[in-house]
Amino acid sequence: MTLPNRKIGPLSTSALGVGAMSFAEFYGPTTEENSYAILDAAMELGVRHIDTSNIYGMGRSERAIGAWLRDNPGARDTLHIATKGGITRDAEGNRKFDNSLAHLEAELDQSLERMGIDCVDLYYIHRREAEMPIEDATEALAALVKKGKAKSIGFSEIAPSSLRRAHAVHPVAAVQSEYSLSTRAPELGLLQTCAELGVALVAFSPVGRSLLTDTPLNAEAVADLPFLRENPRFQAPNFAANLAATDRFRALAAEMGVPAAALAIAWVLAQGDHVVPIPGTRSVSHFRELVQGVTLELSGDDIARIEAVLPVGWAHGDRYSAGQWVGPERFC
Repeated sequence: MTLPNRKIGPLSTSALGVGAMSFAEFYGPTTEENSYAILDAAMELGVRHIDTSNIYGMGRSERAIGAWLRDNPGARDTLHIATKGGITRDAEGNRKFDNSLAHLEAELDQSLERMGIDCVDLYYIHRREAEMPIEDATEALAALVKKGKAKSIGFSEIAPSSLRRAHAVHPVAAVQSEYSLSTRAPELGLLQTCAELGVALVAFSPVGRSLLTDTPLNAEAVADLPFLRENPRFQAPNFAANLAATDRFRALAAEMGVPAAALAIAWVLAQGDHVVPIPGTRSVSHFRELVQGVTLELSGDDIARIEAVLPVGWAHGDRYSAGQWVGPERFC
């Protein structure tokens, strides 16, 4: 199967990617074999962008990708692989951010070893170190490109103003940010700045951490997931209100004859040809629904109907708790 391509920096890749956080049990138990099945399905369906991080399962996600690559000779040549670095812990075990060249290079070297590859196509700073000028952090990433360890650079969860400063130092290929029908903050500057500068907006959680699917997580599942049980949108009474709100979206998707997840992906893709969603899943059947979204062509009337049932600001609760907000740059 051939999917349309979108640009990420100097390279083109599939308009949809695999968010490999799910390979590390972030959203529930999984197995290496299950991760391999998702990657097999990606190859079958034409999905070529794989997006991971060194901290997903403390290397587990990267190791799964590496094992799959070893079992599939030649696959690396067709893939666009991205990983991230920059999050670490101090002596007391508290999370901190280190954007120095020494740290980023050491972490990237370990990532390359886990995946069994010579370089990544895209290396992001996962969280900006606030005390370091972003120009210096960009120079560190640029040094890794010069050394041949990364083909392009990116940042996760930075503000438009920071992107402009970074891009003035070295071309930024991508900014990763949460973007979906439930999280539309990027529309207040980041979406537009990326388009202006020719930067890809890599949209994580494009189906709202399951809320925009036909089978959203239930309260019992949320209680077992440390991130979600601390997330305001999945806490009472917000969670029940969000399920009720998205029932309207599920009904609309059913009326249109498509899975809700596919419709959510199609909406994200329609927001600009520089937007690349990276949904994560542990289910091959659900992955196929997500990929179906790439094939949907939404009319203006379709988008209006979607936004009528889920208008801007419909979600109950902030997208992060106070602790989860440590690191991402707020700009609106």
